[in-house]
Amino acid sequence: MPTANNSKNTATGLLALAGVMPYQEKPGEEYMNDAQMDHFRKLLQAWRNQLREEVDRTVHHMQDEAANFPDPVDRAAQEEEFSLELRARDRERKLIKKIEKTLRRLEDDDFGFCDQCGIEIGIRRLEARPTADLCIDCKTMAEIKEKQMMG
Repeated sequence: MPTANNSKNTATGLLALAGVMPYQEKPGEEYMNDAQMDHFRKLLQAWRNQLREEVDRTVHHMQDEAANFPDPVDRAAQEEEFSLELRARDRERKLIKKIEKTLRRLEDDDFGFCDQCGIEIGIRRLEARPTADLCIDCKTMAEIKEKQMMG
């Protein structure tokens, strides 16, 4: 489970990746106005582009490195390395799909509000996890229920 520190690092990393500063709300500003929507669109698009580049890099790396080792130990080591890389890329592809779904929600004015209870998710939480679709309370309850079902 990510710690608050990891979450902060992820948020800082995403903001830097997108070349934007943390969003500064103005007094009386409407939640999810055009400026906020643009801010999150930039974050999501930069994140998606970075992930796509990583997927492409892996494909090229595997094509370049795919050697036919006569030694079974060398061949097994390479297959294990490729297997780990493919699993990582598979997770990234799923994340890209989630980011694209979130970008569609942005375009449909359905972004930034909890799917469960409808309240505002909040700028800071969305900067830390732009694909969040639950407020912190609903997410916490979902995690508690999940633990109860597993335990």
